[in-house]
Amino acid sequence: MQRTQILLDNWQYEALKARAQREGRSMSELLRQILDAHLGKSGSRTPRLADIRAVGEDRTARGRDHDRFLYGKSSRR
Repeated sequence: MQRTQILLDNWQYEALKARAQREGRSMSELLRQILDAHLGKSGSRTPRLADIRAVGEDRTARGRDHDRFLYGKSSRR
């Protein structure tokens, strides 16, 4: 593990503190769990279906455009 410091908005700090107290865990443990869920245990986040919800909003998008929505790059040549 690496030790680090972060700055949180007041509301983030209070919400994290309250949830940690409710669940009987430390703020650090809770924050690690939140990061694991968001980033994945390997540290590289894989796209989920929810990440491509904007596909339906782009009327010009076609099936071949999925890389643009998932990875931010175009699959067009």
